[in-house]
Parts: sequence; structure tokens; C-alpha cells
Amino acid sequence: MSHAAIKFAYWVPNVSGGLVVSKIEQRTSWDIDYNRTLAQIAERAGFDYALSQIRFTAGYGADNQHESVAISHALLAATEKLKVIAAILPGPWNPALAAKQLATIDQFTHGRIAVNIVSGWFKGEFRAIGEPWLEHDERYRRSEEFIHALKGIWTQDNFSFHGDFYRFNGYTLRPKPLQRPHPEIFQGGSSRAARDMAARVSDWYFTNGNSVEGIKAQVDDIRAKAAANGHSVKIGVNAFVIARETEAQARAVLQEIIDKADPDAVNGFASEAKNAGAASPEGEGNWAKSTFEDLVQYRRRFQDQPDRHPRQIAERIVALKAVGVDLILAGFLHFQEEVEYFGARVLPLVRELEAAAATEPAVA
Repeated sequence: MSHAAIKFAYWVPNVSGGLVVSKIEQRTSWDIDYNRTLAQIAERAGFDYALSQIRFTAGYGADNQHESVAISHALLAATEKLKVIAAILPGPWNPALAAKQLATIDQFTHGRIAVNIVSGWFKGEFRAIGEPWLEHDERYRRSEEFIHALKGIWTQDNFSFHGDFYRFNGYTLRPKPLQRPHPEIFQGGSSRAARDMAARVSDWYFTNGNSVEGIKAQVDDIRAKAAANGHSVKIGVNAFVIARETEAQARAVLQEIIDKADPDAVNGFASEAKNAGAASPEGEGNWAKSTFEDLVQYRRRFQDQPDRHPRQIAERIVALKAVGVDLILAGFLHFQEEVEYFGARVLPLVRELEAAAATEPAVA
């Protein structure tokens, strides 16, 4: 197990409807005042990162959205230590624009911006905004070129690059980001193309919930391929967290979310998501094998361990760390109070268990 403390991030609810496709009451808001306060709560609670979402069109309960880079900058202005990961979608963004935006924010915030490159899964959204829709593996090829371009622009003068999707000829960006060698680059995806891309170019790879064994297989696969490429990559795991004082209370909340699901919205989301997954050659893209219940709270809970009380959740997190996970990306139902509760009741237990694990003798 790594001696470095596991890190924590939360999904920024800059999209209406929160992270559940359900009509359950939510005390979560997508507006900027709520999100500024949430960022400050998360920073005090011990979270390291916040991840803003990128959506261009309404649907699946997300009728309104704030743009990811703009809200990321607003949250950075409201905090002092929190790092915010802005989601960017190749296609609508050109790497020159993204590199310039993020370098400026990096300068303004003393190195607290990062980027999540989203290769795209929602065909209807691309069609709505007039962007060409590429086949599955082509989207990842484009994202890989996008990352090559970002890194080159941020680290080189007179940068030149001639790819299939992007071309640069002697371009120099100034000022460059303060972070060295460059702002952190995250990406997600469950397909073979996504994992292979992470093993070549990304700093961080996000994967969805799975069993500890399933996560270990992904971690081992990505890290072995990264090592063969002379690269290293850290691993983050998506989790929808329902932490309550008792297991029965946590299970009851999850059941209420499912019982009050919006079936039309869930099924519409399922159709788009599963089409995206099926488009990968091996049929293993994001949510490709998800059930109706998974998609109601569509960032996926800890899959094979139902939502529990704080110690059980902490034990699960440390078990994931033991197989190579570096970060937990958490979603919640009522964000402000649940992030605060997580920081008060779960995170200290994680640190306690980490410290205990560090003193255990190594197994021969």
C-alpha cells in the first residue's frame, strides 16, 4: 500500500438535478452561491479536488448547466487550497483555446487548476451543437492528440505538431502555467481505448465503481502498460456515497432514490450511455453493463458494498487504496451537509486506518 494519503474529490453540482436521475427531494442546487459555499465546506472538510461537469444540452433531469471552465474559476476565487478540475470536451474546444484559458487561470490561482479531458459519449449533444460525431476509438485518438497538444503548448516554445486532428506551427504560449511540468491532466472511460490512452499520456485515470478485485485488475493493467510506455498514471475511482449513522439508514436512502426514479429520464440516459459503451470494440465503455438501479445514481456507488455507516465506508476506501487507488471521486445526494459529514465522520477514520496499515509489518 502506498504511504501517500489517499486523496478526495467531489463532483461539482453545476448541473441541475444533482447526481441522481430521481424525483427524490434534494437539498442540492446548481447555482453559483450554493457551489461557492460547497467549495468552502469541502476545503475545510479535507477534500483536495473538485471536478466540474461539462454539459451543453438539457436532458435526463439536467435542465440547466453552468459551463465548466467558468464555474471552476469562480470556485477557485472562493477558496484558498482546493484544486478544481475543469472538464473540457475536444470538438467544441480547440487545444490552443483550452491551453490559454487554463494557463491564465493557473496564473491567477497560483497553480490550482487541472483539466479533465472528456472524449464524449452523448451523440445527441454533438448533433445538437453541430459538432461531428466520431466513432468510439477515433474519439480517444482525438483526445490523445488534444493532450499531446496541451502538454506541448504548456512546456515548449515554438511548439509544432502535425496530427490527424490538430496542427501547430511554431506556437509559443506566454505566460505558461505556474505548475510544473504542467497542470494535471485527468481522463475517464472504461473501454480498452480509454485505458490504453491513460497508459500513454494522462496523469490520472478515472474509473467507475467495481469490486475491489475488479478495480485491482484495472489498476494492474493500466500501470503495467504505462510502465512499458515509460509513463506513470494515478487512479481515481468514482463513488456515489450515502454515509449515514447506520447501515439501515443508508440502505433506506438508496432505496428511496431508486423508488422515486424518473423512469423516462433513466431509460433515455440508459439508451445513450449503453450505445456509447457498445460502440467500443469490446463493448465495455462507460455504463455499458449498468443496471437501471446503477443509472438512477449514475456516477455509481461502491458497487459490491452497499452504502453503509462511516467505518464501513472508510474500510472500503482503504481496501481500494491497498490495490492501488490514489483518489476517491465522490458524489452525494445533499451535497453541502453530506460533504461536511463525510469530512467529520469518514475522512478521519480513513486517516486512522491508513496510519494503522503503515505500521503493519510487510508480508514476506
